[in-house]
Amino acid sequence: MKLFIISLLAATILPLSSEIVLTTMLLTNLFEKNILLIIASSGNILGSIFNWYLGKKITIFQDRKWFPVSQEQLNKSQKYFQKYGLWSLLLAWVPVIGDPLTLLAGVLKVRFSIFFILVSISKISRYIFIIYLVSFV
Repeated sequence: MKLFIISLLAATILPLSSEIVLTTMLLTNLFEKNILLIIASSGNILGSIFNWYLGKKITIFQDRKWFPVSQEQLNKSQKYFQKYGLWSLLLAWVPVIGDPLTLLAGVLKVRFSIFFILVSISKISRYIFIIYLVSFV
């Protein structure tokens, strides 16, 4: 349960590391690797879905003074996203840029099914790589 919650929260803007928790759990040899993969991936993907949904709904506030992004910045981000395409969502696992990228996907109304598939590939691949690396320790 702890791994799921940390993985979920780590996919938001909170500065948490699910990789450290996963690695620690793997090194104890008390848990099945495939179960840890499913738990960590599920939590992290769900956190990204939360970002997407938040991005999709937050634009109703864009005419407010406190809104953190100007229309010009939003247009620039949209052009950048369209230039590099949906495939940039495969970078959702990357620290610092991944979480804002999933939020931007919501703002730009990326279709959920495409978002889900690309982000899932990204997040699951990262955890598989971590599990693979830890298996050599």
